[in-house]
Amino acid sequence: MIKNTGYTIKDLPEDERPREKLYKYGVKALSNSELLAIIIRTGNREKTAIEISQELLALDKRGIAYLTELSFEELTSINGIGKCKASQIISTLELVKRISAATGESKIKITSPKDVINILMEEMRYLKKEFFKIILLDTKNQIIVIKDISIGSLSSSIVHPREVFNVAIKRSAASIILVHNHPSGDPYPSKEDINVTNRLIECGDIIGIKILDHIIIGDGKYSSLKEKNII
Repeated sequence: MIKNTGYTIKDLPEDERPREKLYKYGVKALSNSELLAIIIRTGNREKTAIEISQELLALDKRGIAYLTELSFEELTSINGIGKCKASQIISTLELVKRISAATGESKIKITSPKDVINILMEEMRYLKKEFFKIILLDTKNQIIVIKDISIGSLSSSIVHPREVFNVAIKRSAASIILVHNHPSGDPYPSKEDINVTNRLIECGDIIGIKILDHIIIGDGKYSSLKEKNII
């Protein structure tokens, strides 16, 4: 039998145990590794749940955001993460995604680019590919739905007006806000970004669905073509 020479979370002072800290101080007092430790619950013979969580978050400089990209197979290949722990992590992250999607689709009123950033920045700032989304708005500038249109470098061949306005017409949108990310982290609009935007504006004017803005998301920064007077 392998002797367990490690220690458990119960060996920590009570005030340093994640669950006890949550009970006493509230969830906001916990670090990402402590929150993750509560999700995976137990360690193994060599490491506590906190140590496994710290190692998981250290796999990539993006920390917890990196975990959203890992598959079940990739998680279970990590020392200390078996099928049970991988299932717990993936299920929790999927719930977060679904909650975010439900929030994005609720009747939130958009009054400025910052409202869009508050909804989509954390979801889009770390993406390794360009994702193009549209936010459909009603006559009161309230969100009807947020839809993914394409994945890949932004170009007129990928972002076709048919795909954008087909969805908008079906959902009876009064106006649209275009959103995409720059994986480089720099949100400065490219020539292609501007060309695609102008093309969609022209189509929207014909159909009667106005393009209000095109917002480009970088790493913690954004550009609004409306604010820059590009459109």
